[in-house]
Amino acid sequence: MFPSRRKAAQLPWGDSRPFLPRKYSVFQLFFACLFLAFLSLLWLQLSCSGGMSQAGQGQELVSPPKACPFEPPVSLEEDPSWAPHRLAVLVPFRERFEELLVFVPHVHHFLNKKKIRHHIFVLNQVDHFRFNRASLINVGFLESGNSTDYIAMHDVDLLPLNEELDYSFPEAGPFHVASPELHPLYHYKTYVGGILLLTKQHYQLCNGMSNRFWGWGREDDEFYRRIKGAGLQLFRPSGIKTGYKTFRHLHDPAWRKRDQKRIAAQKQEQFKLDREGGLNSVRYHLDSRTLVSVAGAPCTVLNIALDCDAADTPWCAFD
Repeated sequence: MFPSRRKAAQLPWGDSRPFLPRKYSVFQLFFACLFLAFLSLLWLQLSCSGGMSQAGQGQELVSPPKACPFEPPVSLEEDPSWAPHRLAVLVPFRERFEELLVFVPHVHHFLNKKKIRHHIFVLNQVDHFRFNRASLINVGFLESGNSTDYIAMHDVDLLPLNEELDYSFPEAGPFHVASPELHPLYHYKTYVGGILLLTKQHYQLCNGMSNRFWGWGREDDEFYRRIKGAGLQLFRPSGIKTGYKTFRHLHDPAWRKRDQKRIAAQKQEQFKLDREGGLNSVRYHLDSRTLVSVAGAPCTVLNIALDCDAADTPWCAFD
């Protein structure tokens, strides 16, 4: 009733295939499958589909399989047609995530189209002091490393739309991309905010930006005087015919108020040239450095805690 030996598994075909045994054990079937799988992997390793061509419709492949040489993946930025310099896009930031989600992929793809090697640094202020755009840019400059040789001081709410805008290495001097003739809001002659390109050498020559500007505004006007004081010539775009439609401005003042309060002596100090402080005196602690991807666009988020000397700039915080 119970046979002493288990029957061997049978293949569905009969004697018409003499090169295979009619009956074999389960273990023999298992090892045969392993052997066939090994042969398949070996063939995939040694064959090169790119080296095989088809002669025509209904014909077999005429080229025999070839061993594939190892070719590491090549980044688009390794293409020699890309610019040789590398740009650090410095983006001062605090609690404007909706704008950031639009900004990072837009600027990344915009610069890729222009074949500008770049990396975006989001300079996120995490302390409890008032916003300090200039100090964040100083920190971004110091933390951007040696892999970049020029910077873009770039507002998060300003998106370039015209592909003729120049983001290349500003060897001759600072290049103001968002010039008064093109910026949708600010049109005075000494304006250098929005988007400004400088070589790292020129930024150091200016000793960076003043750290005394807590709250919104005026740090760009002071930096214009630093540029002139360093003997640098300021350049701006030419031949751009899109006027005030050259950029998209994301900021909505109806629901995002700017900190424009002037406290105590800040009203007088905001018009003075800071002849001592700047890149050499910025005080901060880097809480973290995180590489993230926004809609496929890479950027590095620097969580920055600025420090304030309340005896020197008591307007860094509200009472």
